[in-house]
Amino acid sequence: MTVRVRFAPSPTGSLHLGSALSAVANRRAGAWLLLRIDDTDSARNIPGGEEAIVSDLAWLGIGWEEGPVRQSERAGRHREAAERLGERFDGVTLVREDGTPTYHLASVVDDADFGITLVVRGSDHRPNEALHRRLHEALGTRAPEYVHHGLILGPDGKKLSKRHGAASVGDLREQGIPAEAVRAYLEELGVPQHDVHLDLGRVRRLAIEAIAALPDAELAERAGAPAELARALRGARDLNEAAAIARSVLEPEAVRLPEEARPTLERFAELRERANGSLDEPRAREVVRELKAVGGDLKALRLALTGADRGPELWTVVAALPREEALRRARAAL
Repeated sequence: MTVRVRFAPSPTGSLHLGSALSAVANRRAGAWLLLRIDDTDSARNIPGGEEAIVSDLAWLGIGWEEGPVRQSERAGRHREAAERLGERFDGVTLVREDGTPTYHLASVVDDADFGITLVVRGSDHRPNEALHRRLHEALGTRAPEYVHHGLILGPDGKKLSKRHGAASVGDLREQGIPAEAVRAYLEELGVPQHDVHLDLGRVRRLAIEAIAALPDAELAERAGAPAELARALRGARDLNEAAAIARSVLEPEAVRLPEEARPTLERFAELRERANGSLDEPRAREVVRELKAVGGDLKALRLALTGADRGPELWTVVAALPREEALRRARAAL
């Protein structure tokens, strides 16, 4: 039998990491996934909230077979079910005074109508399971299997929020963490039986691995840099750092170096003029080695070429810059 699952976030903005964990777990467990937008509580909905969710899921590489289905557009079906059950069930309100269904009614009806066989969700929903099973029984529908996973908490054990460094997929995206690293971290967590503490250190280690695995062209594209700069971006710890490295090479701060730097920069100019055209890795490394062998001030050369005293391996910068541009920067620094 095909396992049918659903991911049902409320349109409140970028996915909380706990919700993203549910999305990954459902996608892994189900052959067919419904993206359902639980928007019956209009007070919680925000403009652009659904779009943010769709964007986050696409960024994480999570697809679905049907949806987005908005619960607000199925209110007639929910009221039809409520007519059989009444506006209250076991002391729980099913329909609000304005006629809109509450979460419990809408969720159970939609799970039944879409043939959901498995629900994977956070343990904060565990208290709802008994009520939802009774609602299914009252409606004469089959309840899905319910699996509840632990929540992602802050390192201090409290509810995860921005003060912990990140709380949502959007937060990590803004910090330059590649999607592959976020997805890998959530996959590692699996379906935890107990609450887990967000390990940003692990996320950042996975980011380094993800960047190392990216093809040159893709790494350069994500950093907003030309492909020939990819080698200079390889040491970046995140995509924001890669973009900053790219800017330092493409648009360096102007510097004026003391006279002591002249021998190094003039020697560099000689070596670079001799190597006409573009440089491959061996030739670029050789230029740097020759400068170092004669006691050249490599820090001064880095400053002249990038305007910064630290950054990617110097040979990668030498290889990335066109010959005339490298010579222009070396002369301008003096």
